[in-house]
Amino acid sequence: MKQKLRENIIDILRREGYSTVAILTRKLNERGIECTRQKVESVLRSLIKENIIEVYYINTNHRRHYRLRRDK
Repeated sequence: MKQKLRENIIDILRREGYSTVAILTRKLNERGIECTRQKVESVLRSLIKENIIEVYYINTNHRRHYRLRRDK
């Protein structure tokens, strides 16, 4: 399950460019993958540790945005 979630998150980020946890959770649920925001955050944390994605902020809304690292 976690591997499927991980692959779909990477696929969404590859297509969209960047995304937030809320948007990723909604898109995954639309794809038929039942998940919670906490599960998505857990997978995102592991992807950050592996240097597959990076986190940054847009404007001053203090929401984390995630994108694939450019060197990957």
